[in-house]
Amino acid sequence: MKTVCFTGHRSINDKEQLQNRLTKVLEQLINNGETDFYAGGAVGFDTLAASAVLSLRGTYPNVRLHLVLPCLKADQTAKWTVEQLADYDRILLMADSTEYISEKYYYGCMKARNARLVELADGCICYYDNKKSASGTGQTVRMAERKNICIINVF
Repeated sequence: MKTVCFTGHRSINDKEQLQNRLTKVLEQLINNGETDFYAGGAVGFDTLAASAVLSLRGTYPNVRLHLVLPCLKADQTAKWTVEQLADYDRILLMADSTEYISEKYYYGCMKARNARLVELADGCICYYDNKKSASGTGQTVRMAERKNICIINVF
């Protein structure tokens, strides 16, 4: 496993506890040779995971963060708060690469983004409550299962 994607819910119960769990998992993966991490740029777990990867670059300079975004910023972040926008801008600026599924938002661009994340990955770290299987996160986890890649759930 060399490439890992993230998928997770937008609302997080205990952010600090999740951040600690995720950091431990990331350090184990990095120590096993994983270097490339792919995030989808959504509010919630995507932002938390991208921030965790970026914070680990000080210790592990070979780690790379790649963004796979559903559409351009104006459409993706239209309903976000000032704080969420600031996080997005910081992550976008520090990412090693950025790929856009579409210039404009369209119905299905999020699903296309999720499929691309799984396509690029050998493993998937998710924050997935299986009681929410109808969610985009549930859909992405099922894509990863069909691809038969390693899935680590930090929920």
